[in-house]
Amino acid sequence: MSSDELQRPAPAAIEVGGVELRRGSRVRLRPRAGADVFDIALAGRLAVVDAIEEDMEGAIHVVVCVDDDPGRDLGVAARLAHRFFFAPDELEPLAPRRILVAGIGNVFLGDDGFGVALAERLAARTLPPGVKVADFGIRGMELAYALGDGYDAVVLLDAAPTGRPPGALSVIEPQLDAVEPAIDAHGMDPVKVLGLARTLGGPPPRTLVVACAPQTVMTGEEEDVVAELSPPVRAALDAGVELVESLLAELASAPEEVRPS
Repeated sequence: MSSDELQRPAPAAIEVGGVELRRGSRVRLRPRAGADVFDIALAGRLAVVDAIEEDMEGAIHVVVCVDDDPGRDLGVAARLAHRFFFAPDELEPLAPRRILVAGIGNVFLGDDGFGVALAERLAARTLPPGVKVADFGIRGMELAYALGDGYDAVVLLDAAPTGRPPGALSVIEPQLDAVEPAIDAHGMDPVKVLGLARTLGGPPPRTLVVACAPQTVMTGEEEDVVAELSPPVRAALDAGVELVESLLAELASAPEEVRPS
């Protein structure tokens, strides 16, 4: 066998039952009859694809990490979870997780338009299946209803004072069980919107807020509108795209969660 054949890379994706599988795809394990005892013990379990590998004979093997592996939460990339090898026909592709990316803010209040601008950039990108990007602007009631639409996770994009320099990005995960039910049909404060969503339809899904520290903070009482971002906040948009894409990759492959009723 030539050195070129030994160095032949495995495909980035394969098709199983008409569905494309790649790193991060979610599957149910269906080991074939006659499989060894370890594979049989994993039958029916949920897992995420960690890699696709090809052996020297050209056979494809899919490497998976099982959802309820104790090492799973420590990070697949660190190889701390157990990795199991299955043939493609032993995997049942699952529907991708539904994730909402919501840009919020007022584009006429300077840096408050950060979330809307970032959502616009993300909408032009190729994102994981199941991800929806939407600009909600200042429509808090509409967002509250969307949070109850069966999404598995939500990423809110917003400008928020965090005590950091203008343009600095932060990822905040509100403690949803501490959010009091509330009715605020006209506001776009993320916490109040989460409270409104809880009032309308129960606990919202796991929610992350990607916040950018603003340079210009406006109240809406000013005589003039400012329909552009300040230089440091505008410069943070590229980093914001990378940050959100990394969060989406993590959320898309996260283990199933049981949501409280």
